[in-house]
Amino acid sequence: MDHHDGFREFVLARQQALMRTAYLLTGDPHLAEDLLQSVLINVVGHWSKLVKGGNPEAYTRKAMVNQYISWKRRLRPEVPSGDPPERGAYSDGAVLDRIVLRQALAKLGRRQRAVIVLRFWEDLTEAQTAEVLGCAVGTVKSQTHHALARLREVAPELVHLLDDPEIVEVAR
Repeated sequence: MDHHDGFREFVLARQQALMRTAYLLTGDPHLAEDLLQSVLINVVGHWSKLVKGGNPEAYTRKAMVNQYISWKRRLRPEVPSGDPPERGAYSDGAVLDRIVLRQALAKLGRRQRAVIVLRFWEDLTEAQTAEVLGCAVGTVKSQTHHALARLREVAPELVHLLDDPEIVEVAR
């Protein structure tokens, strides 16, 4: 039995979800690919231990967030625009919201961005998010609160999304 048995199947089954998380963290499709690839290289080295007594997806997600937070330099730094695109250029308000939200996320610190991605896109609980980030639940709560406040500040046009009762309740 090969100690990498199941790794290929895991990657094929979870690649899109992991890539989505990497993209939401980095804001750049190329950096997201680099992030996921570097994490998967590390994961394959621990694969036999993970399949025996661990949760490969949770480990991979945690490794990805940790790698993203610890990156000292980027090949291509994000340069978000301060101005959202003209409303008339898009017929779908949801498309504009996604663009503005992506730009606003780029203005958050890495830990705050990671908290927002894990809590709202990955739909992790506070406890699960704390476990991935290696911090206390209280830290997740405060980081979420501060990140949402910062998003309201840098993207007031998204207030209709950020003041959603579900998001507000989750942030408390």
